[in-house]
Amino acid sequence: QVQLVESGGGLVQAGGSLRLSCAASGRTFSRSAMGWFRQAPGKEREIVAAISWSGDNQYYVDSVKGRFTISRDVAKNTVFLQMNSLKPEDTAVYYCAATESTGPRVTEPTGARYAYWGQGTQVTVSS
Repeated sequence: QVQLVESGGGLVQAGGSLRLSCAASGRTFSRSAMGWFRQAPGKEREIVAAISWSGDNQYYVDSVKGRFTISRDVAKNTVFLQMNSLKPEDTAVYYCAATESTGPRVTEPTGARYAYWGQGTQVTVSS
């Protein structure tokens, strides 16, 4: 059974940091693009960041550029999201996702292109 399990969420004050992890099991995602999405109450799910399987390419939504960093450890089948300078508007449930096998430098900002999803982890940023 394929599983993506997020961890690292929590409550943090504005300006603080969190590091999210997503551990995959059941298959290797070494040839998959990976992404982090988020969904705030009453809002649509949005892409936060994505990374190619080679690690060479990353994509960030404008609102997190310069504050968030996506990375991956292919050997450990894990993807990370380092979140710094957090703002109250970053409050959301954060999901990691993986595509089917794709090209080495492909990043995928479109949620519909992801085949596997985690259950999500809550991030709450207080003002």
